[in-house]
Amino acid sequence: MSSLPESLTTSLLDVVPVLPVVVIDRLEDAVPLARALVAGGLPAIELTLRTPVALDAIRAIADDVPEILVGAGTIVTPGQAKEAQDAGARFLVSPGSTPTLLAAMADTGLPFLPGTSTVSEALAVLEAGFTQMKFFPAEASGGAAYLKSVASPVPAARFCPTGGITATTAPDYLALPNVGCVGGSWLTPPAVLEAGDWARVESLARAAADLR
Repeated sequence: MSSLPESLTTSLLDVVPVLPVVVIDRLEDAVPLARALVAGGLPAIELTLRTPVALDAIRAIADDVPEILVGAGTIVTPGQAKEAQDAGARFLVSPGSTPTLLAAMADTGLPFLPGTSTVSEALAVLEAGFTQMKFFPAEASGGAAYLKSVASPVPAARFCPTGGITATTAPDYLALPNVGCVGGSWLTPPAVLEAGDWARVESLARAAADLR
């Protein structure tokens, strides 16, 4: 079983090859899901703030599955950054970035991935002093071919592309020098979560962990 130290001592982009991006609708699913991901070799999870139970789910995972690095995704307001931190999130991810949102995430002291989808947005994040970022929505914004073309003119930027990526296309991204990991929602399909099929989640996680 994989484990992480109490504090993140490596780049957020280098923790796992595939960062599970998860929407939790039922609070009772949070802990068994996290345990299944850890058992499959992916000790990290981005739990999106898209449902009413999201913050409570982060809190439950932080309390009961300390061996997983639990983060909050879909941070779209400054207030959400603090709320996620208070719930126990150990990193933050936003779909886009503004100066105010960047400042709020930075103020938490947590590692974070601000969202970008254009070269100008990536340059703005770099100008603010941050080199790690999310590329979203990845497939709709040009995919691996786009990030490959960005690598030479903007070498300081490193990305976690997310959005529309599958187990089949993930290796194309991971082969790029400016990609540290990819965000994957395919690890937790809605039907699998609905059924509580944690063995299936563990199997999908194991296959994703081998992509590095």
